[in-house]
Amino acid sequence: YIAAFACTGGLGCHEQRQKFEANGDIDKAILLEALADRLAEAFAELIHLKIRTTLWGYAPDENLSLQELLKVKYQGIRPAPGYPSQPDHREKKTMWDLLDISRLSEDTLKLTESYMMLPGASVSALVFAHPEAKYFSVGQVNIDQVQAYAQRRGESGVEGTERWLGSTVLGYEKK
Repeated sequence: YIAAFACTGGLGCHEQRQKFEANGDIDKAILLEALADRLAEAFAELIHLKIRTTLWGYAPDENLSLQELLKVKYQGIRPAPGYPSQPDHREKKTMWDLLDISRLSEDTLKLTESYMMLPGASVSALVFAHPEAKYFSVGQVNIDQVQAYAQRRGESGVEGTERWLGSTVLGYEKK
């Protein structure tokens, strides 16, 4: 099975942070953002747990401790665009369109032109349930791999793909 989701813990945070900052309550503003980030991550964990134990039910008796969850002792993986196993942030747009996130969230969950999620305290990811699925890093790629990827994306050149993959993924110097 494969799933995708997006969630947020940051609705209203930007406005409240501005109020805190206007009142000089910088500590409260920082704490609010940190709490919203943790809520978004916790919600992502809950969604993943519900997929494993209820929705797909391939691990209905799962009862992992916090330490086991943090060590990813559950079956499957939950990679996210922009991370080592999926370095191209543009894939968020694919997920957004597939899941119709703009409509379903009534435009409260958005992507910027640079594919940053708003509110910032948001998480999007894929879920792979296969028992042998493991986290991995794409590592460095060669020009022929970038060309093939750009072609599959329908791009005429590699410049955009090179930009979005970033220098740490490219195994060559850009021209």
